[in-house]
Amino acid sequence: MISSQMEQRLKHHACKLSFILLILFLAIPSSSSFELQPPVADSTYLHLNYTAISDFRVLNRRTLIQCPDPNPYLRINVTDDADLSDDQFVTVNVGGVLVPSESDWIAMISPSYSNVTTCLESEAYYIQTGDTSALPLLCHYPVKAKYVSSDPDYLSCKNKECQKYGNNGDCEVTTCIGSVSFHVVNIRTDIEFVFFAGGFSTPCVLMRTDAPLKFSNPTSPLYGHLSSIDSTATSMRLTWVSGDKEPQQVEYGDGKSQTSQVATFSADDMCSSVVPSPAKDFGWHDPGYIHTAVMTGLQPSTSFKYKYGSDAVGWSGETGFRTPPAGGSDELKFLVFGDMGKAPLDDSAEHYIQPGSISVIKAMTEEVESGNVDSIFHIGDISYATGFLVEWDFFLHLITPLASQVTYMTATGNHERDYVDSGSWYPGPDSGGECGVPYEAYFPMPTPEKDKPWYSIEQGSVHFTVISTEHDWTEQSEQYNWMKKDMASVDRSKTPWLIFTGHRPMYSSLGADVRFLQVVEPLLLDNKVDLVLFGHVHNYERTCSVYNSECLAMPTKDGNGIDTYDNSNYTAPVQAIVGMAGFSLDKFSDDAPSWSLKRISEFGYVRAHASKDELSLEFVNSNTKDVEDSFIVTKK
Repeated sequence: MISSQMEQRLKHHACKLSFILLILFLAIPSSSSFELQPPVADSTYLHLNYTAISDFRVLNRRTLIQCPDPNPYLRINVTDDADLSDDQFVTVNVGGVLVPSESDWIAMISPSYSNVTTCLESEAYYIQTGDTSALPLLCHYPVKAKYVSSDPDYLSCKNKECQKYGNNGDCEVTTCIGSVSFHVVNIRTDIEFVFFAGGFSTPCVLMRTDAPLKFSNPTSPLYGHLSSIDSTATSMRLTWVSGDKEPQQVEYGDGKSQTSQVATFSADDMCSSVVPSPAKDFGWHDPGYIHTAVMTGLQPSTSFKYKYGSDAVGWSGETGFRTPPAGGSDELKFLVFGDMGKAPLDDSAEHYIQPGSISVIKAMTEEVESGNVDSIFHIGDISYATGFLVEWDFFLHLITPLASQVTYMTATGNHERDYVDSGSWYPGPDSGGECGVPYEAYFPMPTPEKDKPWYSIEQGSVHFTVISTEHDWTEQSEQYNWMKKDMASVDRSKTPWLIFTGHRPMYSSLGADVRFLQVVEPLLLDNKVDLVLFGHVHNYERTCSVYNSECLAMPTKDGNGIDTYDNSNYTAPVQAIVGMAGFSLDKFSDDAPSWSLKRISEFGYVRAHASKDELSLEFVNSNTKDVEDSFIVTKK
């Protein structure tokens, strides 16, 4: 039998070899610059979970030409060319179109000085997205794009204008008009819009806006989100983004103030391999500056207000937040999910879209605003930026209604951390070269140190042990020894519930890493872990009290027909996959292992309530708000 270490090394070398083989393919001349080359078709399956290849997502690998269009009437403009606010919709108009086509589209480009006609001529730079066409389209990837046919009147030319009148006053040349709307958030860099023909597969430039659009305040303090720094709930960390590198302040409570620490990262901090990664090259976007400040002197389970910024850059609006209950107190209400990401608010094409995220965010925001949520746990696959850095801004914008009001705790996932030769346990290019750098900058957790993203925290009656499945978890590794020590140190008279969580699962009907199960599962049993929560697989699944793939105990029905696990006589943990918060759903097969008791393939999240003697969880369908699964763990 091949050892785990040897197996990992073989996977690592296989991954590197695949990159080298793809480079060799590049030496073969291409007969057509407008078609995906055979190596791309062959690599579609390989890259499916990494980049989800689509016509829009391979734009950077297309040969670009100037459209052979002598049309002198063509134009593109923005309805309101005033400086942009931090969050708005922009209407882009094209006119003078002689023959509207379904393949006409508009791209939003940032920064505006990106070269839209040529770029680096090394196809190898773009291998990691699975395409080896001859030339990239843009040095900076289009932030988003829309077909002009999304205007229902465009193809029918319902909106006409006369360009030339004859001597008798009749119109001799009639052209067509189209308008589309883009949702824009403050990404600090200028924006321009470019009109293309030929669709995403054979693009050519028709025209670009005359002048870039600027944000009225590119230094604005934005996207403030909270996290806990310890189990006392007397301090809370606030993290926000700004275009200004000077320290700013958070003002909170009754006149208290704290000054921010300021950090950023550059393309040089991104990981790369045989060829430059998306994060290092065409997916790069300047993140501005990440500010963090710790609000101290708070009380647990108490409401406060805060604002952040400075007189120089401006101030955020005042936001109300509630601290979580301190570790050892009686009660905790929290939400938990994984694999959420983001989706556009304007139906545009973007680099990576998680279609369920909008409904999940909306439903959870209602929960938070009802006052019935103490904290949130997002266990991996956070934004799915995967090397296209501007998408972190859109994700932060999306979660602000949640994360600005309650503590938002996270675990790292494969799409934040994994990259070949970067120290991640799994060698695939899932992070697009980010290798955890943006994730740790935007979401500082109470971890031991940089790139050791594991930690524990206590809230109410629960001790959470949060690990990184993307770092070495084998016996005698630093993380293994940490999790062993952490779980053994839990005072069960103070926090009777022990919840173990990370990204990749031990049990899934669709398959999991058997070695991870074999190495880490004994620790769960030794420390009497009550509940295990994972993501990564994009659905919801709940087990029996399971160990070594066998049910050691089954739940019974309470008076309301809800599955109830009695952990007074402990046998094994209950495990659940909660990776259904946004990414396209994974369907279940008809056959299920004996340990799998409940399987749901719908978008949603889990609502949990812990008291001293009962832990109850509900899977909430975010579209219907219906509770589709409930279970209780009791401990008398």
